[in-house]
Amino acid sequence: MLIMDRDCKRGGERFAIPSQGEVQGKLIVLEVVAITCLREVLASKNAFAVAALKKKVLRAMKVQCAPFGLSSEDEKAALEYACEFFEEASKEAGRQGATKVATKSAGTARPKGSVHG
Repeated sequence: MLIMDRDCKRGGERFAIPSQGEVQGKLIVLEVVAITCLREVLASKNAFAVAALKKKVLRAMKVQCAPFGLSSEDEKAALEYACEFFEEASKEAGRQGATKVATKSAGTARPKGSVHG
């Protein structure tokens, strides 16, 4: 079951073996949150805001990795994965934004064949 409370607990309850559905559910949550947040940033078309967000994500990743005592190779791999995830989420947010704009434009366009006479 997807429960944030369990993720925050210490000890055995936290380390219960998740089901495949739980893992997929958590991944979907991460993807949806990432894409939704990026869509908001990309809507402004501000390259500096996107770059600043990416920098904040990488900084947060370093902070989150520190307590786990990851090797330098594992930390580097995690940061590279975060960059890839960010880039892919950015692309997806851009595609979804473009689709949304195209759908709006198509819905408001006048049909060319309708001539009153």
